Amino acid sequence: MEPKSKNIVWHHATIVKEDRERLFGHKGVVLWFTGLSGSGKSTLANEVEAQLFERGCHTYILDGDNIRHGLNKDLGFSPKDREENIRRIGEVAHLFAQAGVIVMTAFISPYKADRDMARKLSKEGEFIEIYCRCSLEECERRDTKGLYKKARAGQIPEFTGISAPYEAPDNPELIIDTDAEALAESAAKVIAYLEGQEIITPQ
Repeated sequence: MEPKSKNIVWHHATIVKEDRERLFGHKGVVLWFTGLSGSGKSTLANEVEAQLFERGCHTYILDGDNIRHGLNKDLGFSPKDREENIRRIGEVAHLFAQAGVIVMTAFISPYKADRDMARKLSKEGEFIEIYCRCSLEECERRDTKGLYKKARAGQIPEFTGISAPYEAPDNPELIIDTDAEALAESAAKVIAYLEGQEIITPQ
């Protein structure tokens, strides 16, 4: 998407991403958690952040519901609004990564094209798609927010998995089977990946 204004110039900073990474002792990356509502995205992101924080890493979580209370409160859940929701958060996540932060996003982000759009903002290896794979039946069983029940009753239109599609990733960096693994096991896989890619230093 091209900016509407043509009277703008990109300003280059004195301090760049690599400078911040040297200061922080780890790389700035985007961990993009995707999956159905109730698949454990936020839970896993919070556990990973807690472990990274204990290591002294600079982290931040961008949670889907929280973002819709502020930055994206003007957006609904139509396909067009979902696209804009992910476009905005993709840009914000990219800015965090450029600041040297390990930023985690916990959004359903149901469409492949929208996730690919967010990925294209980052250099190779700086966007890590983590598919929280969980059966619809298990997500409905959990239904921590009561959303599936409302969707089944027709009270929530365009609800992912019920009346709107979810397009699973084809080649995510990580697949976490959140309906079969304990939280500790899932978090350990994410941490191990970050160590293996030399994003963080192994303990």
